[in-house]
Parts: sequence; C-alpha cells; structure tokens
Amino acid sequence: MSTQVATQQQAPREVAPVETGQAAAILSMIERAAVNPAVDIDKMERLFEMHRQAQASQARAAFDNAMAVMQPHLPIIEERGEIKNNAGKAQSTYALWEDINEALRPILAEYGFALSFRVKTETGRVSVTGILAGHGHREETSIDLPIDTSGSKNGVQSVGSSTSYGQRYTAKLLLNITSRGADDDGKAGGMSAIAERAIADINTCEGLDDLRAWKAKQYDGLSKTLNANELREVIALFNRRLKAAKAAAEQREPVSDFPGDR
Repeated sequence: MSTQVATQQQAPREVAPVETGQAAAILSMIERAAVNPAVDIDKMERLFEMHRQAQASQARAAFDNAMAVMQPHLPIIEERGEIKNNAGKAQSTYALWEDINEALRPILAEYGFALSFRVKTETGRVSVTGILAGHGHREETSIDLPIDTSGSKNGVQSVGSSTSYGQRYTAKLLLNITSRGADDDGKAGGMSAIAERAIADINTCEGLDDLRAWKAKQYDGLSKTLNANELREVIALFNRRLKAAKAAAEQREPVSDFPGDR
C-alpha cells in the first residue's frame, strides 16, 4: 500500500551552522582555570554551569534554525482514514498514522531530527507524549485521551486506537504539518471533535495562568455543548493539570477550580 503524500517543491538546502563563540570562550576559561591551583571549586562549578547554559542555548538555536529550514519541505498528508456512521457512510476523514510516519521519517533524518513517543496507560486512559529531538535539543508535547472502546474492539485494539490518535496528533502539533481536508476524527478517541479540541487546548496550557485563562474563556460554552461524559473527561483533565501546575508552583490551593468538585 503506497502512501499518498503531496510535498512542497522547494529543494532542500543545508542548515547554516549556529555561532558557537560563547560556549567555546567559556570552555577556554574552564581549561585555564583547571590548571590554576588558586581557583577554588565553587568558581569551577559556576564556570561549568555557565558552559552548560551556553551549550543549551546554542543547541536550542541550532534546533530552531534547522526547524525553520525544514518547515517548507514537510509534506501535506492525504487523509485516507474514514469515520463511518451507522449506515456505513464516511462522515469524516483523517490522516493515518502510518502515512504520516512514512512521509516524515526521511525528511526528519535529512535535517537531523528524530521523532519518538512515550506512552503511559492507566485505567480507561492513555497518555501519549511526542518528543522531537535534534541538534542537542528536544521539544515535547502530550495529549491525554480516553481509551477508545467504540465498535467491537478488544482491549489491545482499544489502546492501539487511542495511541495512534495521540501519535498523529502530537506529531502534527510538534511539526505543524497539515493534511488534506479537516482532520476532525475526535471520535477515534471516543469523543466529539469539540471535546478533543478542548483536551488538546488544556494539554498545551503552560502553568496556572494559562489554565485559568482557558477556563474563563472556554468552560461556560463547553458546559452547554458537551455531553455529560465528555464534560466529565474535560474537567478531570483540567483538574489533573491544575494540580500539577499548583504543585510545581508550590502553592497550597484546592485541587479543583470547579464549584462542587473539591
């Protein structure tokens, strides 16, 4: 089975090197200090930390530079997957993960990137974290999904369906790739497209301010749109993310921001 992919026409070009002067200068200072018996350990540790930070900054710059060069050459994926209604008629389409993976792998390798995933399963749920690594730096994004129990899937197939959805969703977020048509197969995770969008938005929030801003802007509308099960899933995810954000900020506040759910 061949993968149907439409690619951009620009020819790949080399990724320009990133300036390494700062890290090299600090390394030179460390080498001079190492042979000086008068230099104390605390100063050496500070120099090593400066060098580590300079290397991290250099790696991030190289990552961003390579990503900018690669972006125009990423493929547009044809949507060959179908969501069918009870009558067996396709009501929406989506890009298959195997098509996305097959199209991305040679391009990622050409520009010095690798895409991998970390999957965690709990009772009734699966969490998929996409990891894009290259040039000494990595970026991650995660999505938390219910296990897909629709149709006649067995337990393994149910986990596989939600995992596949998480892989293609996090890959698209990390790389900003597109597919032909609207990728609205939220039902592949057992939920509506609106509920999946809410889950994705919550998962991309960074910290308490983002989470509370999302709630202030979105919750009232979602509470009138989503069914009871979907709303319960969205609130549960929000509360888990909120608890983690509060723990990170070392704040002692209630776990939930929703009245009656504390």
